[in-house]
Amino acid sequence: MIKEFNTEAQLGVGLETLWKALAKDFPNIVPKVLPNIVKDVQLTEGNGGMGTILIFSFLPDARSTTNYQREKITEFDEIKREIGLQVIEGGYLNRGLTYYKTTFQLSSIEEKLTLVNVKISYDHESSSDLEEGVKPLKTSQSTLLFLKSLEKYLLNEA
Repeated sequence: MIKEFNTEAQLGVGLETLWKALAKDFPNIVPKVLPNIVKDVQLTEGNGGMGTILIFSFLPDARSTTNYQREKITEFDEIKREIGLQVIEGGYLNRGLTYYKTTFQLSSIEEKLTLVNVKISYDHESSSDLEEGVKPLKTSQSTLLFLKSLEKYLLNEA
């Protein structure tokens, strides 16, 4: 049964700038935002919208048992400013989860302030097989770290 974990972040970046980074420039920006984690992101199928498949190559890490993660864009709504990425191979699926999806929904608070609602949907065979690093609280912390790093990158690039 798929479970959900929700969190949010307020970023000091305008809605359009943040949406462009997440929805249009994502493969190019992620390695710059997380240079100690992500080696590169390749767009292997699609044009960046629904159905697009991305392969994230990770830098070697003694704590990690995987060096890549394949994700598919399963939600993409320009009007709602919502994008969902589902892990379809590697990454979290090699660490005890059978389903993992992160959905970002952006809304403007002020001209240079955006609220990002994050929904993490996940499932696993049994909780005893679940590694500490893939529990929703841990993965949401990684997602929030990514968003704060993205904010810093976009503010420095402006």
